[in-house]
Amino acid sequence: MEIDQAHLIRWVLVETSHPGNVGSAARALKTMGFHYLHLIKPKIPGIANQAEAIALASGAADLLESSQESESLDSAVQGCSLVLGLTSREREFGPPAIDWETARGLITDTVRNQGQVALVFGPERTGLENHHLSLCTHRVWLDANPDYPSLNLAQALMVCAYTLREAFLAGISQNSSNSRDLSDYADPAAVAAMLEHWRQGLEAIGYLDPANPKKLMPRLEALFARSRLHQEEIDLLRGIAKQMLLRK
Repeated sequence: MEIDQAHLIRWVLVETSHPGNVGSAARALKTMGFHYLHLIKPKIPGIANQAEAIALASGAADLLESSQESESLDSAVQGCSLVLGLTSREREFGPPAIDWETARGLITDTVRNQGQVALVFGPERTGLENHHLSLCTHRVWLDANPDYPSLNLAQALMVCAYTLREAFLAGISQNSSNSRDLSDYADPAAVAAMLEHWRQGLEAIGYLDPANPKKLMPRLEALFARSRLHQEEIDLLRGIAKQMLLRK
């Protein structure tokens, strides 16, 4: 059965090392009815064309061929109002943390309003780093054995693809009164650009010392991640940053 909302989901693999994981991911996505695979700075350029990737795709070579490889995570999440970073590792700062069940509800609500969604998976050895999560609206964990929560990259992707397919077919939703607005949130790339503008402005007025920044910018990242900004709010905040720079 084809999933109508599948075209609104981007599956993003960051700095993947092993071609076999890319092939297995392509196979999992095609099996579950998804299409769009983005590869960000893989350790092997052209990783989707490697023999091991093609072999483990096992009939999903078309999905490998249509995958997009780029150097920037920003480009993969641009235009997405919901960006979920999959990692079980807790962070001092970063976006709000939710479990996968909650995340599925947010995804279905977002795509119902024709919003774009990105699911971001990190490198096999280290997982997502803080600078990756700064481009995510939420950090998401899978409910696994707390004594051993480690999943192979392709396994984690398959769990998400399978259960998300179930949610779409069953119509699972958060049923939030604010769900109609979910597709209107600014994408994380726009938030990141605003934060860079603010960093420059705060340095200009002497509030941020670049030689001793402490944790000011990570705290602001976490604050704005919790706030879920709309584009008009991004424009307002950038206007403030512009005024700070004019006072330099």
